[in-house]
Amino acid sequence: MTNISVAHWTLDPVFAENTQIPVLAEVDVLVVGAGAAGVAAATVAAEAGKSVLMVEKYGFAGGAAVAGLSGTVCGMYLASDTGRGPEQVVFGFAERFTAELQARGGLTQPQVYGKTWTSAHDPLMWRETADDVMTAAGVQILYHTAIVGVIMDGARHAGAVLSSNAGFSVVKSKRTIDASGDAAVVARAGHGYVFGDDGRIQNPTMFFRLGGVDVASFRDSYGEDTICPLWVTERILAAREAGAELPRQKIWIFDTTRPNELLVNATRLTGADGRMLNVIDPADFTEAEIGGRHQVREYARFLADTIPGCQDSFVVDTGVEAGIRQTRSIVGVQTLRNDDVVQARKDATGICRSPWPIELHSGDRPKLHWILDDYYEVPYLTLVPETGEDIIVAGRCLSAEHEALASARVTAQCFEYGHAAAVATLISLDSGTAYGDLDGKLIRKEMNANGSALD
Repeated sequence: MTNISVAHWTLDPVFAENTQIPVLAEVDVLVVGAGAAGVAAATVAAEAGKSVLMVEKYGFAGGAAVAGLSGTVCGMYLASDTGRGPEQVVFGFAERFTAELQARGGLTQPQVYGKTWTSAHDPLMWRETADDVMTAAGVQILYHTAIVGVIMDGARHAGAVLSSNAGFSVVKSKRTIDASGDAAVVARAGHGYVFGDDGRIQNPTMFFRLGGVDVASFRDSYGEDTICPLWVTERILAAREAGAELPRQKIWIFDTTRPNELLVNATRLTGADGRMLNVIDPADFTEAEIGGRHQVREYARFLADTIPGCQDSFVVDTGVEAGIRQTRSIVGVQTLRNDDVVQARKDATGICRSPWPIELHSGDRPKLHWILDDYYEVPYLTLVPETGEDIIVAGRCLSAEHEALASARVTAQCFEYGHAAAVATLISLDSGTAYGDLDGKLIRKEMNANGSALD
């Protein structure tokens, strides 16, 4: 390991006085965050022959899908009220990764979710699949490592400061892909971002897996739709009246790949004073974790006492962390508008289709606005920050209005945002063109060549 004088770089103030920081690596592409978007971005960039370093704060890949145990790959299929079966409209890296999961027995068949379909995955197999896919591509992976600072050369992102148990180090990079989900790199560099609707964001949740279930008996009574029927809501309300702490009355329950097990999305995590919790603040995050585990026990008790097939059930586990739906959204060169989603608007520079409903979690029951028999497209420039050079984002921190993000943030789309960010990065590196000056139509064309089937 060598040292580099960083006196001519612009560092976060906390590092500014330390002019000798060890350089860990010099790479073409730094990817921050190994969720769906980051795994896609790192893999695609490395397969094209670029040197790629993946930095992830946990000891595994998966992001909200695994650490938050969100557990489903949403956004692959059209919604319809005609009663027809699942019709897939999102392909590309999303299709590739889910096929790998399926081959391992780590993905269920599509399950009914209201007017659309979704599939549940095995979180352990998700991690293993990500490990194998990135390793085979030649990605250098650093788990248990966090970004704590940025290195700027004027407006240009030139790398980042890492922190691990080994101490601080520097990675120098030609391009940075912020797939942290929280716009962690963008925020540390001082670029623009917002929190939801004038600071109001979607509340986090705590998923849990329920074992010891007679699933056949459960489905006979609950039904095939993963969104709970009216009689379950009525029983939740009755239990709440009797003193149970069940703040959400519309819950979702999925089959998993494992026998006698269900995946439950039931909790609604707010502050003790009723406010929305913003998990960027560690105090709010801590409150979400403690309250989430308490609510899991309340809902598990309700299911065991009330729902057929669950009488001998028990909590297998919860997510490693509370499930995060929304934190920072970047101020981008272009913004996905609420009306773009509602009108199912197409875009010539669209890099991803999304048929997923606007799914707002902010009250005692989620609000759904369906996009029937259609989809909208997410424009390329929603991934490009308005300020800064040589940085692009991928994942739920894209530039989007509050309700639009409630549709655009889900897993299948995040895979394709990562795919798009990698393609843009490859073109940017090879041509020397800034992200904001790239033609989104060219990125779309290259994604089609990779199997995204956008046209």
